[in-house]
Amino acid sequence: MTPSDTILIVDFGSQVTQLIARRVREAGVYSEIVPFSAAEEAFRRMQPKGIIFSGGPASVTEHESPRAPQALFDSGLPLLAICYGQQTMHQQLGGQVVTSDQKEFGRAFIEIVSPSALFDGLWQVGETHQVWMSHGDRVDSLAPGFEVVAKSEGAPFAIATNEAAKRYSLMFHPEVVHTPDGGKLLANFARHICGCSGDWTMAAFRDTKIAEIRDQIGKGRVICGLSGGVDSAVAAVLIHEAIGEQLTCVFVDHGLMRANEAEQVVSLFRNSYNIPLVHVDASADFLGGLEGVTDPEKKRKFIGAEFINVFEAEAQKIGGADFLAQGTLYPDVIESVSFTGGPSVTIKSHHNVGGLPERMNMALVEPLRELFKDEVRELGRELGLPEAFVSRHPFPGPGLAIRIPGEVTKERCDILRKADSIYLEEIRNAGLYDAIWQAFAVLLPVRTVGVMGDARTYDSVCGLRAVTSVDGMTADVYPFDPAFLSRVATRIVNEVQGINRVVYDFTSKPPGTIEWE
Repeated sequence: MTPSDTILIVDFGSQVTQLIARRVREAGVYSEIVPFSAAEEAFRRMQPKGIIFSGGPASVTEHESPRAPQALFDSGLPLLAICYGQQTMHQQLGGQVVTSDQKEFGRAFIEIVSPSALFDGLWQVGETHQVWMSHGDRVDSLAPGFEVVAKSEGAPFAIATNEAAKRYSLMFHPEVVHTPDGGKLLANFARHICGCSGDWTMAAFRDTKIAEIRDQIGKGRVICGLSGGVDSAVAAVLIHEAIGEQLTCVFVDHGLMRANEAEQVVSLFRNSYNIPLVHVDASADFLGGLEGVTDPEKKRKFIGAEFINVFEAEAQKIGGADFLAQGTLYPDVIESVSFTGGPSVTIKSHHNVGGLPERMNMALVEPLRELFKDEVRELGRELGLPEAFVSRHPFPGPGLAIRIPGEVTKERCDILRKADSIYLEEIRNAGLYDAIWQAFAVLLPVRTVGVMGDARTYDSVCGLRAVTSVDGMTADVYPFDPAFLSRVATRIVNEVQGINRVVYDFTSKPPGTIEWE
């Protein structure tokens, strides 16, 4: 789906590029992130009303560092360039970038020295405002036509603009929360400078996507894989609204589900939505195939391939299917492809990203591919899904397999299920479930000595994880009260045979990922 009002975000590898898209979408404008290496093709496809260059880890002063396609400059469209984006824009347009002898990382303050359309209704000349800097290079001489409109102690060209050409360059990052007015700056750019209407809503997305699904599917048949999470559930309900009985859902119990997961999913779709549902118990095949596999990437790839095998078999049973629907989200796509367009800095592969084997005579339907997790929840509410289902914590397609580092066995899954169930039960009892983005237990491949009932034990360690987040791209650890963690640890050790020690994971994302594998 490409709405008529769009902003193209060119990614130069910043860790927070996805936040630019979030802020633009919060202004009611659809935005899409593409690697700089694919920006020209995306520009032609999207026909955007404006362009944003992200930051990035490279130095413009280095040979073969990333550059923006010349076609973007030639388009004459409004352009906002951030950090590395600012540097490459000025370098490419005739300015000069040097390694700075005064680096800025973290909070800084800029002084507004000239007016700009970017500041309309927001900042005035003479004011000082907090921003967030992260740069080692700086623009030393501006490209022709640019003037300084804001400066800081370490960045004399903190904001430099060419108002006539509608080109705006920022040394700081407006997309992060540490720049308090950053979202308003991005909204000013998208709405007022680019002229976007700001009418991109979930209701509009729903209507447009339903029409797009009908156009793509025609009279074909679709099978949709349900994982137990909100993503595949929302995708299924949306597709069903578009094509009705042409859809058959397949819930594959791979033996890696949370406690009572299968019963909840089957009940929702059979009783609440009357959507044709096939329930497949393939636990023996999945657990058998995972025997002896310890590498997390191999686990993910095997599980993804085995899902395809099951879907292929079920498609044949219903007389064939033309399409396979998946609940792929935008973060899945972003994390599975590096900003260079290659595999070198891929964070982790996702079981539902990468297409289908050639032997399958089916095409993919991925109606949520443009959405972040919180947008999917909003769409779920728009579609009328029960709040108890929409607000469920995310659950990965590979299930408990990526919460059991090392070999996955039925015994270890059963142990983890019990510990995870206790943890979530205590979170709900404390009234904390909705305040947490995701919480789960991890069964570590570590055994430690313990003492229980005056006897020596040598059992496994359970790790507890809980984070707060908006879209899953970045996350902070949830600050539980020590008494809560102590209560959970006591219950797990007392009630789950095979665990004698419990630890809590305090790592944010980045540097860690939310899941352990």
